[in-house]
Amino acid sequence: MNARLSNLRDFLFKENLDAIVINKPENRRYFSGFTGTSGILLISAKTSDLITDFRYVEQATKQATCFKIIEHKQSIIEILAEVIQRNGFAKIGFEGDFFTYNEFAQLAKVTHDIQLKPVELDALRSVKDKLEIDDLKKAVEISDKAFEYILSFIKPGISELEVAVELENYMRKLGSQKPAFDTIVASGIRSSLPHGVASEKKIDDGDFVTMDFGAVFNGYHSDITRTVCVGKATAKQKDIYQLVLDAHLAGEAAISIHKTGKEIDNKVRQIIINAGYGKYFGHGLGHGVGLAIHEFPRLSPLSTCGKLRENMVVTVEPGVYLPNWGGVRIEDTVVVTANGCEVLTKSSKHLIEL
Repeated sequence: MNARLSNLRDFLFKENLDAIVINKPENRRYFSGFTGTSGILLISAKTSDLITDFRYVEQATKQATCFKIIEHKQSIIEILAEVIQRNGFAKIGFEGDFFTYNEFAQLAKVTHDIQLKPVELDALRSVKDKLEIDDLKKAVEISDKAFEYILSFIKPGISELEVAVELENYMRKLGSQKPAFDTIVASGIRSSLPHGVASEKKIDDGDFVTMDFGAVFNGYHSDITRTVCVGKATAKQKDIYQLVLDAHLAGEAAISIHKTGKEIDNKVRQIIINAGYGKYFGHGLGHGVGLAIHEFPRLSPLSTCGKLRENMVVTVEPGVYLPNWGGVRIEDTVVVTANGCEVLTKSSKHLIEL
């Protein structure tokens, strides 16, 4: 935790800030260790304060050992303003992508001449330490075991929703704290929906079934997608699946500390474009994953990240989605290494016919 605070204080110095306000749950947990659902951090070069209410004071005292715990009994923003003024801070950073307009307006009103500057902190979480990678590996292991289990459960006549519930319940039995996100189970023509959250649709013989799901272990998320065929696959299904698999494997091979997120995405996208299906791959190749399911960096045509760094954790998930026919996506979670990447997801990627 001290190393994380040190990095944050380096950021404060570079941004010419006296202090920073943090209330985004993932960043609040990352920099303090506090896992409660309500609280604000105020961190300067020499002080570390955590403001929370009665429900979390004892928990915060045990978890955020590097912080002074301040209990608020009135508006948390009013207490925050008091602490800012008491310390004489003049330039304050806040999380522009999370701090609400009402919170900003209330803070600006009571702090008067203090300068408030929006900042982005998520990139500071992008390089994972050993403990984080260990937690991510455990989350991935849970989702791998869930995929192996669900193959024996899927059959014609059951609904997508039944598959999703079975996946989530099985992961909970294995130690997952909750689903990493709304579980996607999309079958038949619905598999052309990249985010086709499970519905009441019954799975039919001959359907592609795309499952995108994940576990959460100690706050860290896994993210896996596999597409299987119920019954024998047609020639077209095999062709589309092989195209996506080729693109996926090329994506993992392209992961490198010498390349940007945009460069890696382009290499994979070109494979799908050359096959004539470019317009049917409309999302980015991948994203960072950790305390949040979508984190910095992004692997996409719009990626703003520089070259990848060792121990970043990202997904690789190309897909092809044909309206009124179906689609295929294959996704792994990988750790960027000095020489490429380590694929954490172990589930088979060959076309499975159930």
